[in-house]
Parts: sequence; structure tokens; C-alpha cells
Amino acid sequence: MSDDPTPDGTTTDVDREPLAGRLDRIQRTRRRRAVGYLVLIAAIGLLFVQALAAAGILDTEYNAAFFLESLRDFVPLTLYFGVVPFVDFGQYLAFIGERNLLFASDVTLLWRDPATLVGEVSTIVAEDGIFSVFGVAGITLAMGFAGTIIGFPLALLFGVLGSERVLPFPLNFLFRGTMSAIRAIPALVWILIYIPLAGLTPVSAVFAIATDTVGNLGRLFTDELEEIEDGPIEAMETTGANRSQLVTFGMLSQVTTPYIAWTLYIFEINVRIAVSLGVLGGGGLGQVVETQVNLLQFSNAMATLLCIFLLIISVELFSQRIRARLRSDTEPMGLKELILGFPRRFAESLTR
Repeated sequence: MSDDPTPDGTTTDVDREPLAGRLDRIQRTRRRRAVGYLVLIAAIGLLFVQALAAAGILDTEYNAAFFLESLRDFVPLTLYFGVVPFVDFGQYLAFIGERNLLFASDVTLLWRDPATLVGEVSTIVAEDGIFSVFGVAGITLAMGFAGTIIGFPLALLFGVLGSERVLPFPLNFLFRGTMSAIRAIPALVWILIYIPLAGLTPVSAVFAIATDTVGNLGRLFTDELEEIEDGPIEAMETTGANRSQLVTFGMLSQVTTPYIAWTLYIFEINVRIAVSLGVLGGGGLGQVVETQVNLLQFSNAMATLLCIFLLIISVELFSQRIRARLRSDTEPMGLKELILGFPRRFAESLTR
């Protein structure tokens, strides 16, 4: 029997047999894959149920009515125009202004007496620094910023020396292992370790954030350095460049922009960590939330949470804009667009 096609373009039995075999093989592969997915889903479901049981979620007696009643304490209501019940934002704003959560001076001076406001802000900046202008939120922001800056040099050193491109195994493992050990301990524990050094203060929180930065940012630096192109390095080797020149101009020059972008990303995370450390007593907005909850002043706690939300979103917007400029994937934005386009960018940041 011939393997050639017939003159009318049809195939012979010899041609159809391998095709049928391939189709049967594909069907068997799909069946095995489907069985594998079912087994995987069943295993995940079993582990999920066991995890719920281990956490006590299946055995706990829930009090949904009391929970909903407690939530209402966070949202004070008032009657607008005497008939429309809605959230009493005035109560929130009163607490924010009274405790200087977002601004260290009286913000109403902006339209009542701008000259006095400028004088007060200048005095605050001269005496306590620029972060103090933002009141309690400035302490949280300062903790995140200072911790990032303090941790950056060690993160850069450990991140570079942890790469196998710079140091051969097992020498690089010493730095990789150190970063892994740092990451294994969360910042909430690091602040407890630093309490004997500086007490339960923002200082300990800054040290905890800096330590956490070394582990997380250093690991990102190492991973980024492992993925650089070999071409520029090989070109420098042909010119007789020494090892330090290869690392500085052949490797680090390729990762400068990603390193800045990762540092800004870690700064975002560090501001969130600063809020968490404040709940433990590290100062800032987190400590205000913890105090108000302990005093059962839940509406004041909610006002502080709104300030935390505003601070985090502002930092994210600032960081995202700079990272977008570094990636050169956006056009320069004018002042008008910057102001009028804020609601759209705010909504987009929530969906990312």
C-alpha cells in the first residue's frame, strides 16, 4: 500500500491511522489532566477544611447581632436637613482637627487668615522639621521613610553580594542566608527585640522597619541582578575590565532603574508596617487607633482609620507616579491634569 496521497487529494488508510493515534493520545492526556485537576482540587479542599478546624472557625459560637451593633459604633449617624440620616462626617473632622492627625495647625486658617497659617507652618518646620507639619500622620510617614533610608545601604550590600554573579557559591549563600533569616522574623517581632535598646517608641519602630527592609529589599535586589543581560558584561571583559568594574559598570548599571522602583515599592510597604507597629505602641496613627479602641471611642478610631487610608493612598499615588516616570511609560502631566485627574487616578489605584 502506498504512503503517497491519491490524485484527488484524499489520504490513504496509512495516513489516517497515525492521525487517529494522535487524537487518541491527546484524549488520554486530557483525561489524565482532568483527573489530576480533580485530585488537586480535592486535596486543596481537604487541607482548607482542616485549616478551618485547626483555627477553630468551625467550632466558634458567632454573635452576628453583637458584631453588627459594634460596627454601628464606628459610624455615627446624624440627620441632615433634619430628615436625612447619614454618616456624621463632622464628628470625624472634629476629632481629626482636635488631635492634629493630618495637620499640625488649624486648617481653617487657610481661608480665614493665610498669613498666620504660613507663619505657624514656618515655625513648626523650623522647630520640629517638615514631617511635623503633617501632625500625627507625619510621625507614621517619618517612620516608614527613615526605616527605608537606614535599611537601604545594607540591603544594597547584601543584595549585590548575595548574587552568584558577584560572589560564587557558597560565599554568596552567607548573605542570602542572612537575608532569609531577617525575612523569617516579621517587623512586629523586630520591634519587640529593639525595645530594650530604645523603649517602645518610634525609634524602635524605625529600627524594626530598617531591619525588615534589609531582608525584603535585599532579596529583590538579588533577584533583579540574577536576570541581567550577559552581553554588556562580556563586552567589558573583552576590554580587560577588572572584577570591580564589571560589577559596577556591567551589572549595577543595568539594574539602576529597577532598584529605584523596588525601593519605592518597599517604602509603600514600610509606611503600612509603620501603622502596624504604632498599634503595638510605636507611635503615629496606629497608636491613636489602639488608644481609641481601648477607650471604646469607636467613632474616633474610625476617624483615625480614615486618616490612615488617606495617608496610604497618598504614598501609593506618589510612589506609582515616580515609578511610572522611571519606566518611561507615561507622558508628563501638567498641574491642571494633576489636580482634575486625581479622582480617576484614585479609582484606578484601588483596582490595581
